[in-house]
Amino acid sequence: MTDSSTAGTLRLPPRVHVGFGARAQLLHTLPDGTQRVLAVIDPFLTSSPLWIELQTSLEAHGVRVHVYSDIRPELPVDSLTAAADTAATLGVQAIIAAGGGSALDAAKLVALLVTHGGPLSRFYGENLVPGAVLPVVALPTTAGTGSEVTPVAVVSDPRRHMKVGISSPHLIPAAALVDPELTLAAPASVTAFAGVDALVHAVESFTTADLRSAWSDELPVFTGRNALTSALALEAAGRIRAWLPTAVREPGNRRAREEMAIGSLQAGIAFGPTGTHLSHALQYPIGAATGTPHGLGTGLLLPYVVDAVRDDAATAERIGDLGDAMGVGADPDAVIAALSDLNDAIGIPPSLCDLGIEREQLPQIAELALESRRLVGIAPVPAEAELLQEILESAFAGTLALRRTA
Repeated sequence: MTDSSTAGTLRLPPRVHVGFGARAQLLHTLPDGTQRVLAVIDPFLTSSPLWIELQTSLEAHGVRVHVYSDIRPELPVDSLTAAADTAATLGVQAIIAAGGGSALDAAKLVALLVTHGGPLSRFYGENLVPGAVLPVVALPTTAGTGSEVTPVAVVSDPRRHMKVGISSPHLIPAAALVDPELTLAAPASVTAFAGVDALVHAVESFTTADLRSAWSDELPVFTGRNALTSALALEAAGRIRAWLPTAVREPGNRRAREEMAIGSLQAGIAFGPTGTHLSHALQYPIGAATGTPHGLGTGLLLPYVVDAVRDDAATAERIGDLGDAMGVGADPDAVIAALSDLNDAIGIPPSLCDLGIEREQLPQIAELALESRRLVGIAPVPAEAELLQEILESAFAGTLALRRTA
């Protein structure tokens, strides 16, 4: 493995558990003396036997559980403010987050609002959360977002043209319980989109720029290439490529679900401190324009982004390391082909046309993507509007037009 970074940062929940049955640790991961919790959960979970089992166990141990399940797509700001008002009125001492990435992000933001007040817009960006928030215990029901271990939450603000991120180490949950049992009910499309997003996390984490901040400064949330996470990113990429098609094709396959849960967690641990880059920066305006799932967009874009950054010699070497980890060899062409083939296998379309994007929208998408400076700024090559436009043109055509000899 090639890794020029000799520095690293880790930011993780104090407790992380992964494996079938890990949800049983819920009571033990709540702060001592907790008597009232708000459970921010996806609506489909409210009648799930798995959730009912958890809630019954908590209440049998004297913990009163108030369920909030009004989790709306794209997390509009107003719905989060209402949830925070409810939590404050109830006087909850912790928040349980159970569901996909939206539910986990919602719980983080509710915890922020309960502790520090609104409006939420004053926290948009990086390192603007002034201190600790209400403890969150996260139980993901998809293998993809990694939100259970990351310092980021994303919200939709009607005044903006795309989603807005709030990034702070204070948003990292107090505990992550990654139980593959909770993912068995995920439909094929959710499994595919979440799973490929986890692969994007691994690939983009491993190919971030080598940023060297002075240790005496406040560190950015995303610190770039990281000696402590590179091996995790590589292992996650190999694991996800091997098992995602099976998880999509055979939703009841417990081994595939377990491998995907581990791979997604590893990718989340990897990108939490390093960050992601161009697939995510471009997907924010694309998702806002089309209403398509986040992972669908990032997964579609990934082969084109990898192709666009391969001319940089150091990045080409890292792409080769990813290819070795995924079992396809170190040739960047083989890596890009493998990413495209995986998308085909799990139902990710090859072209932005398939998402409803028109060619005349591409320049505006590129300009909007540039507003995500925390993402664009950690790309492995300088990424200005011209490069983003080239990636978009290639993805719009549905061909790897940027392919060059490395």
